[in-house]
Order: sequence, then C-alpha cells, then structure tokens
Amino acid sequence: MRLLVASKNRGKISEIKKIYKGSIEILSPIDIAIHLDILEDGNSLHDNSLKKALAYFRKVNICTMGEDTGLFVEALDGKPGVYSARYGGGGDESNRKKLLSELKGVSNRKAYFKTVIALVIREDFFRFFEGKVNGYITEEEIGNEGFGYDPIFVPKGYSKTFGQMSADEKNSISHRNIALKRVLNYIEDKKDKIESLCK
Repeated sequence: MRLLVASKNRGKISEIKKIYKGSIEILSPIDIAIHLDILEDGNSLHDNSLKKALAYFRKVNICTMGEDTGLFVEALDGKPGVYSARYGGGGDESNRKKLLSELKGVSNRKAYFKTVIALVIREDFFRFFEGKVNGYITEEEIGNEGFGYDPIFVPKGYSKTFGQMSADEKNSISHRNIALKRVLNYIEDKKDKIESLCK
C-alpha cells in the first residue's frame, strides 16, 4: 500500500517514514516531483490538514495523509496554535525567538503540542486522527535535534526538550507519533477495503 504525505517538510516526512517503516510505503511530493503551493489559512488544524490532503489527492489520486500541528501555550491564550508554522514570519528560528520573547518573565510555561491528520481515501471519504502531548516551554533553546519548536518544548514527565532527544526517543512519545499510530491502526483494521482503494 502506498500513502502520500501532503508535506514538503523534510523533518516531518523523515519522522513519518521511520514510524511507518515496514508497514506502508510512504511517498512525499518531493519523491514524485509534484509541487503545490497550499495556503494554510484554515481556522483550525482540522481545516488545514484536510485542505492539504485533498489538494494532493486531487492531483495524483493516491490515498493521501495531510497533517497540521500546533503548539498551544496556556499563558498566551493558546497561541501560536494554528499559526505555529508562520508565527514569527521567517521559519523555525524566528518562531522560537518570538515565542520565547512573548513568554519572557512569565511563570506559567504550560503548553501542549497537538497534531491532526486527515486521511483521504476518496474525495468523499476521509477521516481525522489526533495526537496530543502536554509539557512546558523552556526559557531558552536547548538541543539541536528535531525541528520547529522542539528545542524549547519539554514533554510532561521528562527533563529534556524534544531537541535533546534522539529521533527514536522523540518518535516514541510525540504527538505526531500518537496520531500516526491511530492512522495505522485504522488502516490495519480496514485493510482490505482501504488497500483496494489506495493502489
């Protein structure tokens, strides 16, 4: 079975391929040389994940998984949330710097990562899957692994950031892993039906 991931984010694609290794053949737009510019202007992670999945599905007619992830900070009324990827206006580093600046002097550092995945089997047949990890925001960047907000987020029950963890360690507990495992469980449960549609 082949599954297209509607993302050009190499970090996300690498994570997904590692998590699904041996289960499903994961393709990315980079693998099949397709370039789409999709404006992520939805009001929720659900909106954005489905918009991406449908756009690529309509282009290649392969079962497609669209994903959107947000970091929700309690002291900022849930910001950056759905705007996490473009919060600072200039990529991962500017996003982290802006968030740390806005939390300067703030004692409440509680936050959570949430991933929403839209799995499009057909134009009129799709499902949503979610994953969430609670934690807190550090006062400075720690670690060089991962991507996005990983160097400033410590998951609950741990004493180091995602940015200090190996890929395997992060993947075993991450919000994205939780959502991806739920997708995989669904696919395995409906395997015969889905495989007949996704070839």
